[in-house]
Amino acid sequence: MNQPAICPKFEKAVSIISQRWTALVIYELLSGPKRFSEIQSAIGISGKVLSDRLKELEQMDIIDRKVIPATPVMIEYSLTEKGRAMEPILKSIEEWSQQWISVDSTQS
Repeated sequence: MNQPAICPKFEKAVSIISQRWTALVIYELLSGPKRFSEIQSAIGISGKVLSDRLKELEQMDIIDRKVIPATPVMIEYSLTEKGRAMEPILKSIEEWSQQWISVDSTQS
């Protein structure tokens, strides 16, 4: 018996948010624009990995990178409309985790 194929768009969406740190970067930006160092300290990610994730998310039009002309130059990251549309998904995961995930046990 053949099982129906998973929708390629669904598969792509799951692969985006399941990439390590990506959902946390997006979740952090839900509260508003942030600078690189703010994102890094909030989620505890290495600078190299954060830089890679931000570039990937910018290429996918999920985040926007804004250069603020100041001395020194400041760069601010924010969610695009496409990125903000992920809010209900991430909030649902947050609600589910609050109900079902125990951090202090071996439960997965």
